[in-house]
Amino acid sequence: MTWKQLLTSSLGKKYLMGATGFFLIIYLIVHASVNALIFYDDNGATFNVVAHFMLHNYFIRFLEIGLFAVFILHIVQGLMLWKQNTSARKINYYRQNFPREIKWYSRYMGWLGTFILLFLVLHLYNFWAGTKHELYFKGPSNDLYKEMKKVFTSPLLFTLYMLGLVSLLFHLLQGFQSAFQTFGINNRRWIPIVRRIGIFYSIIICIVFALMPIAFMAGWLQ
Repeated sequence: MTWKQLLTSSLGKKYLMGATGFFLIIYLIVHASVNALIFYDDNGATFNVVAHFMLHNYFIRFLEIGLFAVFILHIVQGLMLWKQNTSARKINYYRQNFPREIKWYSRYMGWLGTFILLFLVLHLYNFWAGTKHELYFKGPSNDLYKEMKKVFTSPLLFTLYMLGLVSLLFHLLQGFQSAFQTFGINNRRWIPIVRRIGIFYSIIICIVFALMPIAFMAGWLQ
Protein backbone atom coordinates (compact mmCIF):
# COMPACT_ATOMS: atom_id res chain seq x y z
CA MET A 1 0.00 0.00 0.00
CA THR A 2 1.42 3.39 -1.04
CA TRP A 3 1.35 6.51 1.14
CA LYS A 4 -1.33 7.98 -1.12
CA GLN A 5 -3.51 4.88 -0.69
CA LEU A 6 -2.88 4.93 3.06
CA LEU A 7 -4.21 8.47 3.27
CA THR A 8 -7.06 8.26 0.74
CA SER A 9 -8.41 4.68 0.55
CA SER A 10 -11.04 3.40 2.98
CA LEU A 11 -8.76 0.60 4.17
CA GLY A 12 -5.82 2.97 4.56
CA LYS A 13 -7.89 5.40 6.62
CA LYS A 14 -9.01 2.58 8.91
CA TYR A 15 -5.42 1.43 9.43
CA LEU A 16 -4.35 4.98 10.26
CA MET A 17 -7.26 5.38 12.66
CA GLY A 18 -6.33 2.11 14.35
CA ALA A 19 -2.61 2.92 14.58
CA THR A 20 -3.14 6.46 15.90
CA GLY A 21 -5.81 5.10 18.24
CA PHE A 22 -3.29 2.67 19.78
CA PHE A 23 -0.84 5.53 20.27
CA LEU A 24 -3.45 7.69 21.98
CA ILE A 25 -4.57 4.80 24.21
CA ILE A 26 -1.00 4.55 25.53
CA TYR A 27 -0.71 8.33 25.80
CA LEU A 28 -3.82 8.53 27.99
CA ILE A 29 -2.26 6.05 30.43
CA VAL A 30 0.89 8.18 30.73
CA HIS A 31 -1.07 11.43 30.96
CA ALA A 32 -3.43 10.09 33.63
CA SER A 33 -0.52 8.63 35.61
CA VAL A 34 1.39 11.92 35.70
CA ASN A 35 -1.68 13.97 36.61
CA ALA A 36 -2.70 11.49 39.30
CA LEU A 37 0.37 12.58 41.26
CA ILE A 38 -1.79 15.42 42.57
CA PHE A 39 -3.27 12.86 44.98
CA TYR A 40 -0.02 12.73 46.95
CA ASP A 41 -0.73 14.54 50.18
CA ASP A 42 2.08 17.08 49.75
CA ASN A 43 0.23 20.15 48.46
CA GLY A 44 1.23 19.38 44.86
CA ALA A 45 5.00 19.19 45.45
CA THR A 46 5.45 15.80 43.74
CA PHE A 47 3.19 16.75 40.85
CA ASN A 48 5.06 20.02 40.31
CA VAL A 49 8.44 18.25 40.18
CA VAL A 50 7.28 15.77 37.55
CA ALA A 51 5.30 18.40 35.61
CA HIS A 52 8.34 20.68 35.45
CA PHE A 53 10.49 17.78 34.25
CA MET A 54 8.00 17.04 31.47
CA LEU A 55 7.86 20.73 30.58
CA HIS A 56 11.63 21.27 30.37
CA ASN A 57 12.84 17.93 29.00
CA TYR A 58 13.82 18.40 25.34
CA PHE A 59 13.08 14.78 24.45
CA ILE A 60 9.55 15.11 25.85
CA ARG A 61 9.07 18.36 23.97
CA PHE A 62 10.19 16.65 20.76
CA LEU A 63 7.70 13.83 21.37
CA GLU A 64 5.05 16.48 21.89
CA ILE A 65 5.37 17.44 18.22
CA GLY A 66 4.70 13.83 17.22
CA LEU A 67 1.77 13.70 19.63
CA PHE A 68 0.17 16.73 18.01
CA ALA A 69 0.70 15.15 14.59
CA VAL A 70 -1.02 11.96 15.75
CA PHE A 71 -3.92 13.92 17.25
CA ILE A 72 -4.44 15.88 14.03
CA LEU A 73 -4.15 12.77 11.86
CA HIS A 74 -6.58 10.84 14.06
CA ILE A 75 -9.11 13.69 14.03
CA VAL A 76 -8.89 14.34 10.28
CA GLN A 77 -9.10 10.65 9.36
CA GLY A 78 -11.99 10.15 11.77
CA LEU A 79 -13.98 13.02 10.27
CA MET A 80 -13.25 11.79 6.74
CA LEU A 81 -14.41 8.26 7.60
CA TRP A 82 -17.52 9.61 9.28
CA LYS A 83 -18.40 11.72 6.25
CA GLN A 84 -17.66 8.82 3.90
CA ASN A 85 -19.80 6.36 5.85
CA THR A 86 -22.65 8.85 6.18
CA SER A 87 -22.62 9.64 2.45
CA ALA A 88 -22.63 5.93 1.57
CA ARG A 89 -25.88 5.21 3.42
CA LYS A 90 -28.91 5.00 1.16
CA ILE A 91 -31.33 4.95 4.08
CA ASN A 92 -31.67 7.91 6.40
CA TYR A 93 -29.25 7.27 9.28
CA TYR A 94 -31.80 7.85 12.02
CA ARG A 95 -34.37 5.50 10.44
CA GLN A 96 -32.15 2.46 10.10
CA ASN A 97 -32.77 -0.65 12.15
CA PHE A 98 -29.45 -1.54 13.74
CA PRO A 99 -28.68 -4.96 15.28
CA ARG A 100 -28.83 -5.08 19.08
CA GLU A 101 -25.10 -5.75 19.39
CA ILE A 102 -24.34 -2.36 17.80
CA LYS A 103 -24.33 0.09 20.70
CA TRP A 104 -25.83 3.54 20.31
CA TYR A 105 -22.50 5.26 20.91
CA SER A 106 -20.87 3.34 18.05
CA ARG A 107 -23.40 4.96 15.71
CA TYR A 108 -22.48 8.44 16.91
CA MET A 109 -18.68 8.20 16.94
CA GLY A 110 -18.48 11.23 14.67
CA TRP A 111 -20.45 13.41 17.06
CA LEU A 112 -18.59 12.08 20.09
CA GLY A 113 -15.29 12.77 18.33
CA THR A 114 -16.44 16.33 17.60
CA PHE A 115 -17.31 16.93 21.27
CA ILE A 116 -13.91 15.53 22.29
CA LEU A 117 -12.22 17.88 19.81
CA LEU A 118 -13.93 20.85 21.46
CA PHE A 119 -12.94 19.42 24.86
CA LEU A 120 -9.34 19.10 23.64
CA VAL A 121 -9.27 22.74 22.52
CA LEU A 122 -10.53 23.79 25.96
CA HIS A 123 -7.96 21.58 27.67
CA LEU A 124 -5.08 22.93 25.59
CA TYR A 125 -6.18 26.48 26.22
CA ASN A 126 -6.34 26.00 29.99
CA PHE A 127 -3.22 23.91 30.54
CA TRP A 128 -0.96 23.75 27.51
CA ALA A 129 -1.07 27.26 26.03
CA GLY A 130 -0.55 29.00 29.35
CA THR A 131 2.46 26.92 30.39
CA LYS A 132 4.10 27.33 26.97
CA HIS A 133 3.54 31.08 27.03
CA GLU A 134 5.14 31.37 30.46
CA LEU A 135 8.00 29.06 29.49
CA TYR A 136 9.00 30.98 26.37
CA PHE A 137 8.01 34.54 27.27
CA LYS A 138 7.76 34.94 31.05
CA GLY A 139 9.73 32.08 32.53
CA PRO A 140 8.25 28.84 33.90
CA SER A 141 5.44 28.84 36.44
CA ASN A 142 6.45 27.65 39.90
CA ASP A 143 3.13 26.07 40.82
CA LEU A 144 1.33 24.12 38.08
CA TYR A 145 -0.67 22.40 40.81
CA LYS A 146 -2.13 25.75 41.81
CA GLU A 147 -3.05 26.48 38.19
CA MET A 148 -4.86 23.15 37.94
CA LYS A 149 -6.78 23.93 41.12
CA LYS A 150 -7.82 27.31 39.73
CA VAL A 151 -9.26 25.73 36.58
CA PHE A 152 -11.04 22.84 38.28
CA THR A 153 -12.69 24.97 40.95
CA SER A 154 -14.48 27.02 38.30
CA PRO A 155 -18.09 25.73 38.12
CA LEU A 156 -18.32 26.37 34.37
CA LEU A 157 -15.03 24.68 33.51
CA PHE A 158 -15.77 21.83 35.91
CA THR A 159 -19.07 21.14 34.11
CA LEU A 160 -17.48 21.32 30.66
CA TYR A 161 -14.73 18.92 31.73
CA MET A 162 -17.24 16.42 33.07
CA LEU A 163 -19.20 16.54 29.80
CA GLY A 164 -15.97 16.10 27.85
CA LEU A 165 -15.03 13.04 29.91
CA VAL A 166 -18.45 11.47 29.33
CA SER A 167 -17.86 11.87 25.58
CA LEU A 168 -14.37 10.41 25.96
CA LEU A 169 -15.75 7.40 27.84
CA PHE A 170 -18.17 6.42 25.08
CA HIS A 171 -15.59 7.16 22.39
CA LEU A 172 -13.10 4.83 24.09
CA LEU A 173 -15.68 2.09 24.63
CA GLN A 174 -16.07 1.82 20.86
CA GLY A 175 -12.62 2.95 19.72
CA PHE A 176 -10.61 0.52 21.87
CA GLN A 177 -12.26 -2.54 20.35
CA SER A 178 -12.30 -1.03 16.85
CA ALA A 179 -8.54 -0.45 16.94
CA PHE A 180 -7.92 -4.16 17.59
CA GLN A 181 -10.46 -5.27 15.00
CA THR A 182 -8.77 -3.11 12.38
CA PHE A 183 -5.63 -5.20 12.71
CA GLY A 184 -7.39 -8.56 12.50
CA ILE A 185 -8.17 -9.36 16.16
CA ASN A 186 -11.82 -10.09 15.47
CA ASN A 187 -12.40 -13.81 16.03
CA ARG A 188 -14.90 -15.20 18.53
CA ARG A 189 -12.19 -16.16 21.02
CA TRP A 190 -10.48 -12.79 21.30
CA ILE A 191 -13.30 -10.27 20.76
CA PRO A 192 -14.96 -10.88 24.18
CA ILE A 193 -11.56 -10.53 25.89
CA VAL A 194 -10.72 -7.33 24.02
CA ARG A 195 -14.18 -5.95 24.79
CA ARG A 196 -13.78 -6.58 28.53
CA ILE A 197 -10.30 -5.06 28.57
CA GLY A 198 -11.63 -2.08 26.62
CA ILE A 199 -14.48 -1.53 29.08
CA PHE A 200 -12.10 -1.79 32.05
CA TYR A 201 -9.57 0.56 30.46
CA SER A 202 -12.16 3.14 29.39
CA ILE A 203 -13.85 3.29 32.80
CA ILE A 204 -10.60 3.44 34.82
CA ILE A 205 -9.03 6.13 32.62
CA CYS A 206 -12.12 8.33 32.74
CA ILE A 207 -12.57 7.82 36.50
CA VAL A 208 -8.96 8.86 37.14
CA PHE A 209 -9.37 11.98 35.01
CA ALA A 210 -12.76 12.79 36.57
CA LEU A 211 -11.49 12.42 40.14
CA MET A 212 -9.04 15.28 39.61
CA PRO A 213 -11.59 18.09 39.11
CA ILE A 214 -13.96 16.41 41.58
CA ALA A 215 -11.25 16.35 44.25
CA PHE A 216 -10.54 20.06 43.81
CA MET A 217 -14.18 21.07 43.58
CA ALA A 218 -15.11 19.00 46.66
CA GLY A 219 -12.19 20.40 48.66
CA TRP A 220 -10.43 17.05 49.08
CA LEU A 221 -7.23 18.64 47.79
CA GLN A 222 -5.91 21.96 49.07
